Amino acid sequence: MSFSDLFDSGFKKRNEDHFASIVRVAMNDGIITNEEKAFLDRLARNLDISEGDYEIILKDYKSHPINPPTSYDSRLERLYDLSRMVYVDNIKDQDQVSLLQKIAVGLGFNPDNSGYVVDKALILVNNGVDLDTFSNEIKNMNR
Repeated sequence: MSFSDLFDSGFKKRNEDHFASIVRVAMNDGIITNEEKAFLDRLARNLDISEGDYEIILKDYKSHPINPPTSYDSRLERLYDLSRMVYVDNIKDQDQVSLLQKIAVGLGFNPDNSGYVVDKALILVNNGVDLDTFSNEIKNMNR
């Protein structure tokens, strides 16, 4: 196996785990709505998740660990994706917000302020901001 094969499989695994985290948020209420399905379909394409892997992850999403990204910008990107998923689910359901807070901690956000970060993230997503604005606003919270 070449070095590039190792990198490709690691990259693929991280994408699958990230996707599974988002599926976990979507499945928190036991169903995937049409809006969630459309979002998951787009995200699967963006993360290069095959149709077969997509189906496997939907059936067994809890077996994928939440692997925190090493860079803060990558964490913010994942939080942005997850927050959009919760927003698409027409949240304000405390179970989903709590799950998102747990996933945020799993992504490497500080447990002491994960609730504040998630609340801010959901407000930003509700306001329709793009990823760059989202990242800047979250970064500026901590200054």
